[in-house]
Amino acid sequence: MSYLKQSLQDRLNDKLKRLNKLRPLPKSAVEKLRDQLRIEMTYNSNAIEGNSLTLKETFLVINEGLTVKGKPLKDHLEAKDHYQALEYLYDLIENGKHHTLSEHLVKQLHTLIVQETDKEWAGRYRTSNVIIGGADHTPPDALEVPQLIQDLIKWFSTERKKLHVVELAALTHHKLVYIHPFFDGNGRTSRLLMNLVLMQDGFPLSIVLKNDRKKYYRALDQADKQNYESFVLFIAQSVERSLDLYLKTLTPTSEKREKYMKLADIAEKTPYSAKYLNLLARQGKLEAHKEGRDWVTTKEAVERYMKKRDRKRKVK
Repeated sequence: MSYLKQSLQDRLNDKLKRLNKLRPLPKSAVEKLRDQLRIEMTYNSNAIEGNSLTLKETFLVINEGLTVKGKPLKDHLEAKDHYQALEYLYDLIENGKHHTLSEHLVKQLHTLIVQETDKEWAGRYRTSNVIIGGADHTPPDALEVPQLIQDLIKWFSTERKKLHVVELAALTHHKLVYIHPFFDGNGRTSRLLMNLVLMQDGFPLSIVLKNDRKKYYRALDQADKQNYESFVLFIAQSVERSLDLYLKTLTPTSEKREKYMKLADIAEKTPYSAKYLNLLARQGKLEAHKEGRDWVTTKEAVERYMKKRDRKRKVK
């Protein structure tokens, strides 16, 4: 059974195909984009876990080596650790080391994430039980962790041949965070692992936004109860956002480019209200992504949705 709707699968495949057609991509533009996404992901992934640095401060800490007055040292170290972990991911991909999932890889990612903030436990499984504040889910007993990781690795090697890579990446993320193998850094490690799975298939770095934190936790909570649809959709939308950003930036000016606008502005040019477009975007029925707190889409995307809906009506 697939939790990723076929229409969304097709859309993601089509966008990846369009991106691949643009290869070889202009090197300096790609580097710029990668740097932008690395800073963005470092900021968002840490902020979800309570890091107090802003996006701009994260940029200054990483690129200028600055210390931000009044912010904890731990927050600075987390930013540097996370950025280095992302460099490691890019190295793995660029050197063609297409890793299958292994215990060594999971521990290595965790080591990089907490190497300066929790040296003693970097890459080591927790030895006692933990409770996650605000979540209904109680992670498994510490004694079960090594076996559960082995089960996850087995599951991954079976399912990677069957599932769409975006669904595989989302479910791998959830399964690792469900096991909660470490005392700290489980969320960040899971989001890195998810991205490694995606990047091996040519997808750009995908970011869970801090602004969507509540929605993200709600979807994870549903997945804990084995209702995976909303979590897979949530991750698919973050993948689509990165694809849109890459296409918007890298499509040559000689080719037709779609203009992304806020839903309120697009609504004026369509038969739909901004509220209805927002619902379609959240459900994944309309090609849209978030910029800051706002959903954006294109006039052409709304037209494609309308055509598709009309076709469905005719079939009925």
